[in-house]
Amino acid sequence: MFEFFFKYPRSVYARGQFSLLGAWPKWMLVALILVAAAGLAWLIRSRLADAAPVLRSWRVWVIWGLQTLLASLILFLLWQPAITVAELKPQQNIIAVLVDDSKSMAISEDGSTRQAQAVNALQNGVLDNLNRSFQTRLYRVDDLPARIDSLKDLQPNKPSTRIGDSLRQLSEETSDLPIGAVVLLSDGEDNTGGVSADAISALRARHIPVHTVGFGRERSAHDVELDDAVVAPRALADSRLAAKITFHQRGYAGTKINLTVRDVTSSQGKMLASRPVTLGPDGNLQTETLMFDIGGAGAKTLQIAAAPLPNEENTANNTLTRLVNVGSEKRRILYVEGEPRWEYKFIRQAEEDDRMVQIVSIDRTSENKFYRQGISDPKELADGFPARPEDLFVYQGLIIGSVEAGYFTPVQQDLIRQFVDRRGGGLLLLGGQFALADGGWNATNLIDLFPTTLPLQAGTFHREADPRNGTTHTTAELAPAGVDSIITRLVDDPAANAAKWKKLPYLMDYEDPGTPKPGAAVLANMITPEGRTLPLLITESFGRGRTAIMATGGSWRWQMSSPLGDTAHDLFWQQLLRWVASDTPGHVSASVPAQVLLDNGSLALTADVRDQQYNPAPDAKVEAHILGPSGVSALVEMTPVPDSPGQFQAAWSAPKVGAYLTEVTAQRAGKELGRDVLTFQRMDGVAENFHTEQNRDLLERLATQTGGQYWKPADLGKLAASIPFSEAGVTMRETRDLWDLPLVFLVLLLLRFSEWWLRRKWGIV
Repeated sequence: MFEFFFKYPRSVYARGQFSLLGAWPKWMLVALILVAAAGLAWLIRSRLADAAPVLRSWRVWVIWGLQTLLASLILFLLWQPAITVAELKPQQNIIAVLVDDSKSMAISEDGSTRQAQAVNALQNGVLDNLNRSFQTRLYRVDDLPARIDSLKDLQPNKPSTRIGDSLRQLSEETSDLPIGAVVLLSDGEDNTGGVSADAISALRARHIPVHTVGFGRERSAHDVELDDAVVAPRALADSRLAAKITFHQRGYAGTKINLTVRDVTSSQGKMLASRPVTLGPDGNLQTETLMFDIGGAGAKTLQIAAAPLPNEENTANNTLTRLVNVGSEKRRILYVEGEPRWEYKFIRQAEEDDRMVQIVSIDRTSENKFYRQGISDPKELADGFPARPEDLFVYQGLIIGSVEAGYFTPVQQDLIRQFVDRRGGGLLLLGGQFALADGGWNATNLIDLFPTTLPLQAGTFHREADPRNGTTHTTAELAPAGVDSIITRLVDDPAANAAKWKKLPYLMDYEDPGTPKPGAAVLANMITPEGRTLPLLITESFGRGRTAIMATGGSWRWQMSSPLGDTAHDLFWQQLLRWVASDTPGHVSASVPAQVLLDNGSLALTADVRDQQYNPAPDAKVEAHILGPSGVSALVEMTPVPDSPGQFQAAWSAPKVGAYLTEVTAQRAGKELGRDVLTFQRMDGVAENFHTEQNRDLLERLATQTGGQYWKPADLGKLAASIPFSEAGVTMRETRDLWDLPLVFLVLLLLRFSEWWLRRKWGIV
């Protein structure tokens, strides 16, 4: 339709330059238009001088405007409007035709595969039309482009698609060839997440337009797809973990589906969690959290899945794989308490059932006297709270109970900061009569360490009266941020968990913790006897570590006043204690961006290396020892990251599919600083099962950014006529007349007819 009115393809107008070929100057055109407008106004005014007032209304000016437009258009055509555009020289340029050869193109729709539809579209006259004016080269595209002799060489079984990488390599390999344009036939699925700016820049530098042709449905009719599953890559043995599963669906709104987490490390595939959920509206992202026990130490492979539903078009995208490295090293927490109280006793009792966490405590029994528990050596904490980094940094967590700030020297207070910031440890502050604001902590230089801004005044600690006297009491409830937190999950079902929190026995005391800071998360609240809602449990990340406030010393009643066998108190404290200590790094902390490598073994390995006092160790010698399937073994030296002291990096590629074990070691002056172990896995052919709908947005953006055009298969008959107008390859400048456009003729008729019809209707002659 566009070419019917405008004579030439859109690309001519997008790339061309307008000009007037008439010999007369342009200022004369403007002058004649003004003269014509004035003359028509004078003529109309003179003819209607004696006419009725109605004829001198706005309607007259409408007639004048139409006549002026008609005269202006005729004058404009006399100046011979034209457009100059670069055009490829016939038979001197190459058109690269790229056909997606990945597994997603083998999906069958409407009786044939996507690739079969692409081949049929090319054989239905498109290639013949291109060959009349250009040289054509055929390529198949998956990870990289490969030239083929015939469309019969296509086999849609490649495990991945990398459109951007393929286009960049094609541009590099054909740098000495006159490539006039690229035609890409694909469903737009790109396993790298999109076409990079480097690939676009390489094409634009050579002015090569990419014409994209989309295949496949733009949305599925019946499908459930898992978009992501977030699971902590590290955990302590016997930990309770959360899998945050994000998914979307079409065609099953309101239907129930079963989400599961399995440990497939063993052949039995042990079920760790299972919960039915109701699917939300079509196309919307939905997030559900499943809690599960990870079990004993070792490298665990988890399979997170949504059970297939009837008539589901693609069930291969219902499953995701995640790896968890479960450690067996016990975590030690230093607990400092300023007064004998029940909270201290019951926290220690809850910890006794957790074989992976040990509490070492200092309990002040009287002035200048303290009682030690859980020590591993008679000399441990013999002088009280540590005053040196090497003595405090042996712990992974720190709990400060009802202890005034003045109990710690300025050196010890600074050491607490360094424990969190530099060591990466966890700090938990409890409420109490000598804690938080009442303990003078709001006047220390540690205020930026806390997750709240403490009140300025004292008197924030309140002890509960006996509710048997008819007084109200303080209760706890779950906050929105605590719904998906592993710390506050007492029951697996979210609704039941929220109800469980409301049924917990009242707290014996509470303390106003102040206002949560912008980066903090309030996991639980408390309702005071006056009806005020105050934060109860607040967490925040700080430096390499994390801090939290539990604004009570009376949670022990959750144990004392609950029915026999109720484990809510112990479970809560075990989970909170693990949060405090489990993520504290060692002297060497290694990581990879993703533990599951899809289709491409390229791996970016990083390590944070610290000395004995946890200062960065930029002069360390760091190596990664990698063991993989079928005898794969490698020793990779890691190099320092510029401007990041203590950070090291290495690039490596996993050559085979399977699981890999990596041990990163660091040495300095021949002495080992530390080591860390991580796992990753290469899986091929999985990414193509996800996002199988046509990614039209990617194809359209690629075409627009390179000066090409997105085409539907039904419109490919016009492709050959549009391609010649390009600045790539060997070109010539062509000038095309615009005065004889069909649209111009239609506008002339419309203006003349509109004037005549309005004059007749309004009685203006």
